[in-house]
Amino acid sequence: MSWIYNLLNKTKKSAFFYSLLLIIPLTFISSCSMDVLDKDPINSFNDAAVWNDGVLTEQFVNNTYKILPTGFSSVFTLGRVASDEMYNRGGAFNFINEGNISPTNYGILNFWTGSWTYWNVIKKCNIFLSNIDAINAAPGDVAFKNRMKGEMYFMRAFSYFRLVALYGGVPLLKKPSELAEEFRDIRNSYDDCMKFVIEDLDAAIAMLPATYPAANLGRITKGAAMSIKSRALLYMASPLNNPANTAAKWQAAADAAKAVIDLNLYSLFNNYGNVFQLANSYNSEIIWSRPYNFQNQNEGVLNETISFPNGYGGQGQIAPYQNLVDEFEMLSGKLPKDDPTYDLQNPYINRDPRFYASILYNGATFKGRAVETFLPNGKDSRGGALSPNDGTETGYYMRKFLVESITNPSSSNTGNSPWIFIRYAEILLNYAEAKYNLGDEATCREYINKVRSRTGVNMPPVTDTGAALLARVQHERQIELVFEEHRYFDVRRWKIAPVVLNKLPKRMDIVKNLTTGVITYEVKTMLQFTFVFNDRNYLLPVPQSEIDKNPALEQNPGYLQ
Repeated sequence: MSWIYNLLNKTKKSAFFYSLLLIIPLTFISSCSMDVLDKDPINSFNDAAVWNDGVLTEQFVNNTYKILPTGFSSVFTLGRVASDEMYNRGGAFNFINEGNISPTNYGILNFWTGSWTYWNVIKKCNIFLSNIDAINAAPGDVAFKNRMKGEMYFMRAFSYFRLVALYGGVPLLKKPSELAEEFRDIRNSYDDCMKFVIEDLDAAIAMLPATYPAANLGRITKGAAMSIKSRALLYMASPLNNPANTAAKWQAAADAAKAVIDLNLYSLFNNYGNVFQLANSYNSEIIWSRPYNFQNQNEGVLNETISFPNGYGGQGQIAPYQNLVDEFEMLSGKLPKDDPTYDLQNPYINRDPRFYASILYNGATFKGRAVETFLPNGKDSRGGALSPNDGTETGYYMRKFLVESITNPSSSNTGNSPWIFIRYAEILLNYAEAKYNLGDEATCREYINKVRSRTGVNMPPVTDTGAALLARVQHERQIELVFEEHRYFDVRRWKIAPVVLNKLPKRMDIVKNLTTGVITYEVKTMLQFTFVFNDRNYLLPVPQSEIDKNPALEQNPGYLQ
C-alpha cells in the first residue's frame, strides 16, 4: 500500500513530467507529432501547458492506453499458465497451480506492485480527471474534451474492475491527492468498488462515440464501455459475488448484454481463426482491442518467439494441456470420451473447428509442413534437432494469436496482432448465461447456438436443459474464449474451481517407430506437479511487503500474515 502512496503522492508537476517522458502515441493516432514537446524546455512544463494544449492532453490519454496491461503484457498471463489451459516449460510457476501462492511468493501474479500494475493507470486517470474540467474548452473543443474524459473514466473503471476481480475490495482512490490525505483508510468493500466501477462506466458510455473514423480506430467506444459493463455485471451476479442468487443482479447482467446486442454494430466474424490476426484488426466481431506496432514504435509482442514450436525457430515456452484438448468436442457435438467414433490412435480428426484454430498438434500443417511433436527426432519435440531444449512438454503448442508468416521469430521479428479485450461472441455468451439464471432456458440455448453455428464452426446445436444446460454454457466459454484471459476468472466466479482445477495435469506422449514409421499415442499424467485449489485461491494475496508498511491494509482470507 505504501507503494501506491509513493506512486500517487507526487506533485502534479512531477506527475506530468513523468508522464510526458513516457508519451508514445498509439498506432491509431497518426497525427500526433512529438515535435510539440519542443514548445518549452522539458523541465518547465506546468499544468496549464499540458491541459491547455489539446495535443499534449491527448498524448497524456494515449500514454494511459499504452500502459494499460493486456494479455500480451507478460509472456505468462492469467490466460495461460495461471489456469488449466497451458503449461510453462520448466515449471517455474507450478506453485501457482499447486495452490501455494502466498503473500511473499506470488510469482507472475502480482498486479498490485508489479511492472504491469493497474494502479499506474488509475493514477494517470485521476490526474487527468482532476484537471480537465478546470480547462475552459472552446465550443468546438467540448466534444473532443468529453471524448477524452470518457476514455479515462473507462480506463479507470476497467482497472478497478480487474483489481477487484483479482483481490476483492481494494482502496478506492478517486483523486490524486486522496491517498496522501486519507492514507489510513482500509480497503473498500467489493460492493463499494463495483458500484464505483459501474458509475465510471456509465459516465464513459454517456461521453463516448459509437464509432470512429479510420484515423482513430482502436480507441474506446460507447460499445466497448457497454460491453465491459456487461462483463462487470455478470461477474457481480455470479455465485462467488452473489451467494443469495439475487435475480435482480442477473437481470441487470442480461439487460447490459442485450443493450450491446441491440446496438446492431457488431456481428460474429466469418472465420474464427482469423478474428485474432493483424489483417483483421478491426473486424465486425472486435469491440475493443489494443493495437501494437513494432515497426513504428518498437512495441511488438513476443507471441511468436515464445509460442512458435522449436522446429520453426521459436522457444515453445508454453504448451496446452491434454486436459484442455479433451474438452474440444467431436463434430458430433460430443466430447471425445463420449463419442464411440473417437480413436486415440487418430485423435485429431473430426474435432470442433475451433480446435484447429487454437491448437498446434502432431500432424497439423503449419508454415507449409506438418508439425512433428513425436519422439524420437520430431522436429518440434523435446530433443528436436533445431532446438532440443525448447520442445513442448505436453505434445501441443498454442496456435491462436500467432502470425504464421513470421520466420525466425525474435524480439526484432515479431507479429503485431492486437490484443482483443472483448469481442461480440463474449456478449452473446454473457446474455445466454444471464438468461439461464433467470429461468429462460430457450433464450439461453438460442444464444449459445448463435456462437456454435457461426460460419466456419457450425457445431451441432445445444439442446440440453436444467443443470446440463448450465454446464454447456460454461463449457462453451471454455472453448470459444480459450487463452483470452477468461478461464481464470470464470472458474472462480462460478465457484467450480475446486472441481475443475483439482485434477491431474495430462500430456500426450507420441512415439514414432523408426522402423515401421507407425506413430502411437498415449495419454499420460504429468509428474511435475498436481493441480490444487484451496478456498483462499479465489482471491490473490496482497503483497506482504505492502501490509508490513501499512498494517491497516487487511490481507485476504486464508493467507497467513
